[in-house]
Amino acid sequence: MVGKALRLLGLLSEHPHGTSLSELAQSAGYPVSTTHRLLKSLQREGFVRSDDDSKRYSLGLRLFELGQRVSHGRGFAGVALPVMQRVTAATREPTLMSVLEGHDQLYVHYVEGRQQVQITGEPGNRGPLHCTAMGKCLVAFQSPEDSRKLVNELELPSFTPNTITNRDTFAEEIARARQLGYAVADEEHEFGIRAVGVPVIGVDGIAIAALSTAAPAYRMTMERLREFVPLLQDAARELAAVLPPR
Repeated sequence: MVGKALRLLGLLSEHPHGTSLSELAQSAGYPVSTTHRLLKSLQREGFVRSDDDSKRYSLGLRLFELGQRVSHGRGFAGVALPVMQRVTAATREPTLMSVLEGHDQLYVHYVEGRQQVQITGEPGNRGPLHCTAMGKCLVAFQSPEDSRKLVNELELPSFTPNTITNRDTFAEEIARARQLGYAVADEEHEFGIRAVGVPVIGVDGIAIAALSTAAPAYRMTMERLREFVPLLQDAARELAAVLPPR
């Protein structure tokens, strides 16, 4: 039952404005009665809330509270934000941070840029590893064994014509990122978005997290993005000294 309740929380996270009991039961593949019983238990503990008028369920503030504790406990909130803000002040573009979570990256922090058109990376969302600058860094800067395992096991779905979907090409891209110390993504995940990323490397040589600068392709060439690498690497070294290990 715990697994079923956690699945409901995961499904609710996809509906920030709430969803009905019947829609949730259908998505989960559970009977309506089972779904209702689980929701009531979660609601009693504050993990789920319901709107009496619309009869729609959404995530409760208890999850936000726990998330904030994790963020502070891992040093992401108080330590990372000032460093990322300095990067954004210099680039005028958003600065993002993510960590490795299974076969995905999990966005943990985001600082909005100064330009009118913004690229966002909402904390708590997951993203792919094979077609993003931060994702490639997170794969490249694991232990050799774990890096090889990710290269061999990750699914490589196509998002744009630029997405790397060939396993050998992906392995070459990861090797290049490890050699250069940074990675790029040129409209590989989404049309019109370019990014450069660097790893935040712990004392064991393994990436604790990754940082990136992302911008619309019409405004930013890849050459210009690469000019931000030293700035991002300085920030990553600063964060590596103060962030706790994974």
